[in-house]
Amino acid sequence: MTSTAPQTQQGKDADQQPPGWQQRLRRFGYVPRPVIGLRERLVPPYTRPSERLWPVFGIPPSVANPLLRWAAWGGPLLVALVAGVLRFWNLGTPKAVIFDETYYAKDAWALINQGYEGSWPKDVDKLILKDPSSVPIPTDPGYVVHPPVGKWVIGVGEHFFGFTPFGWRFMVCVLGTLSVLMLCRIGRRLFRSTFLGCLAGALLAVDGLHFVMSRTALLDQVLMFFVLAAFGCLVIDRDWSRRRLAATLPTDEEGVLRPDATVAETLRLGWRPWRLAAGLMLGLAAGTKWNGLYVMVAFCLMTVLWDVGARRTAGAVHPYRAVLRKDVVPAFVSTVPVAIATYIASWTGWIVTNKGYFRNWARTDGKGGSWTWLPDWLRSLWHYENEVYEFHVNLTSGHTYQSNPWSWIVLGRPVSYFYEDPNAGTGGCPPDAADKCAREVLALGTPLLWWAACFAICYVLWRWLFRRDWRAGAIACGIAAGWVPWFFYQERTIFLFYAVVFVPFLCLAVAMMIGAILGPPGSDERRRAIGAIGAGALVLLIIWNFIYFYPLYTGRPIPVEDWRNRMWLDTWV
Repeated sequence: MTSTAPQTQQGKDADQQPPGWQQRLRRFGYVPRPVIGLRERLVPPYTRPSERLWPVFGIPPSVANPLLRWAAWGGPLLVALVAGVLRFWNLGTPKAVIFDETYYAKDAWALINQGYEGSWPKDVDKLILKDPSSVPIPTDPGYVVHPPVGKWVIGVGEHFFGFTPFGWRFMVCVLGTLSVLMLCRIGRRLFRSTFLGCLAGALLAVDGLHFVMSRTALLDQVLMFFVLAAFGCLVIDRDWSRRRLAATLPTDEEGVLRPDATVAETLRLGWRPWRLAAGLMLGLAAGTKWNGLYVMVAFCLMTVLWDVGARRTAGAVHPYRAVLRKDVVPAFVSTVPVAIATYIASWTGWIVTNKGYFRNWARTDGKGGSWTWLPDWLRSLWHYENEVYEFHVNLTSGHTYQSNPWSWIVLGRPVSYFYEDPNAGTGGCPPDAADKCAREVLALGTPLLWWAACFAICYVLWRWLFRRDWRAGAIACGIAAGWVPWFFYQERTIFLFYAVVFVPFLCLAVAMMIGAILGPPGSDERRRAIGAIGAGALVLLIIWNFIYFYPLYTGRPIPVEDWRNRMWLDTWV
């Protein structure tokens, strides 16, 4: 017995020694990766700034801890406040019906007043801008090709602020501002860093495409909001489920959490309210525009893979089999049926009015067949959806501003929503202008942010494929869900502003890349200083770039020569 103990201790010491090659590489600066405990792998802690940071700013330790707690919400709220001020400033300008507002603003007004979209006469926009109270709402149903949720959202603003440009842009602007707040919090949870979370939100706040879409009554910004909300709900659910696993796993005599195959493969995670919330958000996304369905499929696959990773980390020998038995059915029930029910409920106005387009199809042209046992409204709705699908897939008519999805990420062909060229002394053009001025609202992402995102996408793909970083995989999934489906419809008339759906994920990718530039935890001061200079320069350049293009985002009159200087690519004209 006495001779075995030293041998056992020597064995433990030998096991704890790094391999010989690691010892030899230490002289060249090699530092082995720290061993992370099971609890930290399941539920990583939030990072804290270095203790050396506070004396630099003269902050005593008694103030530092409350400041950190405040920053978790105070930082995101401050970023969202700045984003809101930028977006709401002169929201009613230009006082015009710009681009596709001509459809959605009027459809929203009809929806909130009579429950279904009307068939508006042509050339009614000028009358609406002059005196909206003099324009009657048409009672004849109008043929519309998008579900009603986004128009209901726009209609809420019109209900409170009138049938005016400010009224129909108000709620879209609210959602644009809230999405900045959400991204700050999502980024904080994703990276376990308040700084990187707020950085992602700040990048979204100064993205030109998101900014313009926040100030325009189109559906894509509403879709983006619900997609981002669904992603946030799933990220919270991931933390919740892994915390539940960690609470169930056994601990050894030293209080260290240990993996357990039985627990990992048999535990039922039970009620998961955040997954239900995600299903609701995905239903609202699909109820805004149909491409929300692609996002639902991608996110459902992503969250199932997250469950596989959680059970594997907890000790499951057969994690896929465990997830198939314990998680797939609850995951499906929590999302898909909830999303479908939400989508159908969004058509309530059309269902109860009995006057919507194709509303009575089942009782007229749709008589007979093998599905007559279904309610008439459901059969009519199915027919309507089929007609809309045929419209979308066959929409190939050319448009001046259409673009191929391959060119979106480099901003190949932005969309001009509004353009005027007032003479000197008129329409806000300075009297001393040498030539005419240009007023334009251009749906253009902040160029330096998007071009940096090209490298950030490559970085997150590398992190996901070669470092198995789930955060990079989640970001890549968000980008792919909003972008890849359009490659299957390249013959269709599509536009760059559809990309606003995955802009938040581009910002997360850039924030993750900037985090890598700053350096990993434990880096020396020289590495941190070099990283801070590089990261700070990139962020400042992006902010400057947004300020430089600000007149093109808001329709502010500028001399034509200044406008030409901002047309960096010929395809932007």
